[in-house]
Amino acid sequence: MRELLVVDVSDPRSLLEPLHRALFEGGPAVLPRPGGAKVTATAPMEVDDEIALVIETSGTTGAPKRVALGAEAVLASARAAVEELGQPGTWLLLLPAHYIAGVQVQVRSLVSETTPVVLHPEPFSSVAMASKAEELRELGTPLYTSMVPAQLQRVLDDASTMATLDQLMRSFERILVGGQSIPPSLMERAASAGYRVTKTYGSSETAGGCVWDGLPIGETRVAEFDGRIALSGPTLAHSYIDDPERTARSFVEREGTRWYLSDDAGSVDGQGVLSIQGRLDDVIVSGGVKVALGRIERLVHRDFHAPDAVVVGAEHETWGHVPVVVTTKTLDLTAVRLGIGAELGPEARPDRVLTVSEIPLLPSGKPDRLSLTTLAKEGH
Repeated sequence: MRELLVVDVSDPRSLLEPLHRALFEGGPAVLPRPGGAKVTATAPMEVDDEIALVIETSGTTGAPKRVALGAEAVLASARAAVEELGQPGTWLLLLPAHYIAGVQVQVRSLVSETTPVVLHPEPFSSVAMASKAEELRELGTPLYTSMVPAQLQRVLDDASTMATLDQLMRSFERILVGGQSIPPSLMERAASAGYRVTKTYGSSETAGGCVWDGLPIGETRVAEFDGRIALSGPTLAHSYIDDPERTARSFVEREGTRWYLSDDAGSVDGQGVLSIQGRLDDVIVSGGVKVALGRIERLVHRDFHAPDAVVVGAEHETWGHVPVVVTTKTLDLTAVRLGIGAELGPEARPDRVLTVSEIPLLPSGKPDRLSLTTLAKEGH
């Protein structure tokens, strides 16, 4: 067995040294946590010898899991990313260091033998990000960063009045954006601004983003099994800590190849390009008909210019469940219902639009769908 070291990453820089030892020197495995008085509470003392990194995540549905990754998987992901980028460089860390996307910024830096620049002690904001512009410029290396769509939207909203921020965004050789669905309008705004953005897809179970702009990188393979997205390759996780049943459900072997079965619905076209259609668990039954909330959400993003909109299900006395749109934008419910109904059928028409001052987010930057579902229930 291997010792598991819990690392308080309230200062992300504290992870670099133990992460290096775990990945390159056979040192204790690491479990990054966001800090607090009970940072070591509930953590196992040891893990299997093959495990170098443990990532805790509740995802968007609240089901807790501890993803165990071997050093080879973590390094394979980082090396594939650096190879895809074409050259090593300096990373600006904007994401929490206890999530796989934040960890991978540090691992890519270790592989590239560079030191990431972090916002600590500032939380993410456009002002905090812009404050790092001079430091990054003086390094004289290719610059990269990784963010979630909510951060990109905030930057785009602020960059028009912040020349330093706009110049910094233009200076990145690549801006990786993932963690959730990205509205096409957001990508179009970024492209119009001259920002080099790449959409990424992956999870803790794949040691981070392993599909870029729909195509797998490194030795990753993508497939669709009965509508479910599956991934294989050297970046796959070892297991879930203390959860053999979930491990057996999520990691399967087919014709001698080990696959991770994601919770996402999608397809792979003849050119091998992956398309995400939404989460398998975002389907509700309304009036006896299955309705995919993710498809509604994408249409609201595209046709009604509400890139922060989230669509959740709410109970209904007559229909069982109905879609509800939650957004900071003011939308015409009649227009939304007509547009969605024409495209997806009457069952998909949102029952209501709930306008909020801000979308609640998880620490990862993803929408907090549990909170949004509660808001929809209370706001009927």
